Amino acid sequence: MLKKVTNTIEKYNMLNKGDKVIVALSGGPDSMSLLHSLYVLREQYDLTLYAAHVNHRLRGEDSDNDERASREFCGNYNIEFFSRAVDIDKISKEKNISHEMAGREARYEFFQELIEALKGNKIALAHNLNDQAETVLMRIMRGSGVEGLVGIKPVREDIFIRPLIQTSRREIEEYCSENNLPVRIDKTNLESIYTRNKIRLELIPYIENNFNDDIINTLSRMAALVSTDSDYLDEKSSKIFQKYCDVTAEKVIIYKDAFSLHPALLNRLLRKAVLKVKGDLYNLESKHIENILDIQKTTTGKFTRIPGGIICSNVYKDIHLQREIKKIRGNRLESKDFKDGESKNINFKLCNNELKTLNESKDMSISLHIGENIIEEINKKFLLTVIKNRDYSKIKSKDTLKYFDYDKIKGNVVIRFRKEGDRFSPLGMKGSKKLKDIFMDLKIPREKRELIPLLCFGEEISWIIGYRVSDKFKIDKHTNNILEVRCIDIENNIDTLKVERQEIYE
Repeated sequence: MLKKVTNTIEKYNMLNKGDKVIVALSGGPDSMSLLHSLYVLREQYDLTLYAAHVNHRLRGEDSDNDERASREFCGNYNIEFFSRAVDIDKISKEKNISHEMAGREARYEFFQELIEALKGNKIALAHNLNDQAETVLMRIMRGSGVEGLVGIKPVREDIFIRPLIQTSRREIEEYCSENNLPVRIDKTNLESIYTRNKIRLELIPYIENNFNDDIINTLSRMAALVSTDSDYLDEKSSKIFQKYCDVTAEKVIIYKDAFSLHPALLNRLLRKAVLKVKGDLYNLESKHIENILDIQKTTTGKFTRIPGGIICSNVYKDIHLQREIKKIRGNRLESKDFKDGESKNINFKLCNNELKTLNESKDMSISLHIGENIIEEINKKFLLTVIKNRDYSKIKSKDTLKYFDYDKIKGNVVIRFRKEGDRFSPLGMKGSKKLKDIFMDLKIPREKRELIPLLCFGEEISWIIGYRVSDKFKIDKHTNNILEVRCIDIENNIDTLKVERQEIYE
């Protein structure tokens, strides 16, 4: 087995001399044999080894014994041991996810913390050849695409390595026996209570007995072949992604032109977009990709949900992918993360450091004064200056810099969000229109309309920040005093307001 592990390490360039490797150690045969084999090879690769164990607290005393056995094993080999106890059942219920998913999240979170704290290079996972075959079969039954049929990648993100991926479970068990490794057996792995267990205990033996006695290696070879094609498509789709998609802090936008691409590339592009938003592709199946394609063929405002709390919406034939959003409606902060009908207060820091809760009044407003006004909660700074009008024809506005006739202003200068019944008089237009209609004309997505700050003079909207200014306060040859308003994004400390181009095109 050691020779096979070494060949796998070399084939996939898993290790470099002097690497600090954190080994995920459950106490079972796979992880024990992985840690032991890397210990034997440590001098060959000049490795520093650590072990990381997560106690899931799912099997009572057995879980504690797994941790104890893992700790003792590491002590015998002078391997530094780290452990964390996590109530997986509680997390599973709180997040409404399976024990398997909750455990996976807890483990990977722990591994990431350790690799940063220890300044490590690699995280070694004990997936083996049988795991690969089981994964491929499971994904076939779920209707996965080409990328899913790749199965478990030997190396991921240049950090996660799987030195046992070409080693069978039988070889691992023999290695444990030959080296008298004190392995722990999780009895639940012997029960057909999970899909993966049924595949391992029932489906694969049936295939071996009736169709192909080498099905484990056959599926592994198939995964390797598919991986070559998949890597090529990945490379092509990465370039296409940059052309047809925009990534912001809130969402990923897939422009409508992307949907004329070849289906093979479009499928990859959509999966990559989901990955950007969600962080993984866990439970994403081909039917979910079909759902995205179906939504794109509908009309603006239509949406669907895909696994992981991701909203996919049609915005003028572009597709917006984002997590369940929080939005301000009236005087409430609403979120799909809350239970239906539940709302929560949010606080806005005023310029004079006074805190004001939205629910204190129907209309939230933040008063501005001449000079610098910082509004941290919307990451904006407003600079207000009054200047004399010397030659109004030479004054040029920018997206983040606007000028208004100061003498026409009645009432306080405030920042607020939209409210029911708002009307607006766009520059160059006689009369006014409903603010809702203005937003529709500008093709601003419905979910963003609640979050666009409005500069108002008294009750009159003077500037839909980032978009349009009012005709009522325009400067002309009769203007004596000018109010200059500059809006600065303090999050990035640059004089710009983030206006996504896809939301204002005609």
